[in-house]
Amino acid sequence: MTTLPPAPRPCATCPYREDVPSGVWDESEYAKLPPFDGPTYAQPGQVFLCHQHDRDSDRARVCSGWAGCHDMGESLALRIAVASGTMTPEDAETTADYVSPVPLFTSGAKAAAHGMAEVLYPGEDAAAAISKIARTRTDLT
Repeated sequence: MTTLPPAPRPCATCPYREDVPSGVWDESEYAKLPPFDGPTYAQPGQVFLCHQHDRDSDRARVCSGWAGCHDMGESLALRIAVASGTMTPEDAETTADYVSPVPLFTSGAKAAAHGMAEVLYPGEDAAAAISKIARTRTDLT
């Protein structure tokens, strides 16, 4: 699989965006965010991929929110992606230099805490986002 650099802006339902309603994603998705806050050696070794990009293709895209929130200069996953050949050094540099045009949480822990706050009982805005995701993501059941 080839890993592409982030899109110009985080998706409308990116869990790292401050303006996304709480409870859009499953709690297991929010649980993936805080480990990227840790020191390099303790971080997950896989790049965090965009929830909206086609994951069934042989080309996946780095989550723009992930790239904008975390210090990519300290990212274990980005280093492994280059070393394993799934990402070019140029695309890794683009990812490391990424700056989000929309406000993001300052850590994976803060993004996860916000997302989990209403995960059991999502509000109207979250329900509308969930419905839209369900229509566009064919891999969900």
